[in-house]
Amino acid sequence: MRAAYDVVIVGGAVIGSAVAHFLTANPDFNGSVLVVERDPTYARASTSLSSSSIRTQFSNPINVRISQFGSAFIRDFANAMQVPGEAPPDLNFHQGGYLFLANTAEQEQTLRENHEVQRACGADVVLWGPEELARAFPHLRVEDIRLASYGQSGEGWFSNTGLMNGFKAKARAQGAEYVKDEVVAIGRDGARVTSVTLKSGAVVQAGTIVNASGPRAALTARMAGLDVPVEPRKRTLFVFDCARSPEGSATVNKGRLPLMIDPTGVFCRPEGRFFLSGAAPVEDPAVDWDDFEPRYEEFESLVWPALAARSGAFEAIKVVNQWAGHYDFNTLDHNLIVGRHPEVENFIYANGFSGHGLQQGPAAGRGVSELIIHGGYRTLDLSEVGYERIVEGRPFLEKAVI
Repeated sequence: MRAAYDVVIVGGAVIGSAVAHFLTANPDFNGSVLVVERDPTYARASTSLSSSSIRTQFSNPINVRISQFGSAFIRDFANAMQVPGEAPPDLNFHQGGYLFLANTAEQEQTLRENHEVQRACGADVVLWGPEELARAFPHLRVEDIRLASYGQSGEGWFSNTGLMNGFKAKARAQGAEYVKDEVVAIGRDGARVTSVTLKSGAVVQAGTIVNASGPRAALTARMAGLDVPVEPRKRTLFVFDCARSPEGSATVNKGRLPLMIDPTGVFCRPEGRFFLSGAAPVEDPAVDWDDFEPRYEEFESLVWPALAARSGAFEAIKVVNQWAGHYDFNTLDHNLIVGRHPEVENFIYANGFSGHGLQQGPAAGRGVSELIIHGGYRTLDLSEVGYERIVEGRPFLEKAVI
């Protein structure tokens, strides 16, 4: 490890490693990159504990385009992340699509408005009434459904750790350095951050610092005398077996079922021979950064009742596994924060993804690299999700948050 780096990235999971990759892959960048990761096993990283899905069904054009880039990048990941002498990374991208269901007039109107935005961006999304929905997915009870929104391509789920490890391996092959350590202090001289102090005692000079520390983003920012409205929120995921699995019963997409979001907010998707499900809790407080105890009761109180009401196939199911992970939850507007601090411009945020970090990681990583290399965005303009809105208390509105 050197005494100074052009860029120091705090956090080496999917966001930090995406930034490291795009920096070192760009021929216009000839600087040095250090990624500081406190736990390289990533056992409790939001990346590792995610349901690892991607969708284009958002209400805001920038979020749609972020995911469109992410989807294309994931499809070509094996080629883009190939490291000489190693097997190409396989993300096993399962393009099952997303299925949003609406059973109130308000939900229906939201789906219709979102659909206009999605189609304007070129997303492959269709709207169905209850009859079309029933034909496509015969196992569903649709009597209460007013409208469904289905992503026919470009949406699905993939390997979360595969994405992270692919970025990391490629970044290291391109010259980025990774160190197992923890940032415990950040030096600042007026309007610039200057260094990071590590738990090991090392002090590393930094030309630019990137905050990619997930749910711990606020802790990192405070070391520099700054802030960001991000806190850890717990999400419990359940894997269940099904006595009469409906997988294979669809009349679209070769019989494969999508990731379904019920009007209650409960989601469910195939996971091999099982199913993965979860829901936002009724009470959703911030939790301790080390609190990963699953909320076991949510399956009986939230998940199973909604699924059993939606499909007879889900009346007889049994939990076979569960775990809890953390959203790096942006309390202002539940959306990503990517960009420089307006007063400390060599401190860059890549935080607050609120459960969308994996799907938005490729675009965020590319965007941060462009800010560092070129001083501005060259591809997708992420200015709308910059830190300025945090200072101004101006939420970036997105209706399709789950």
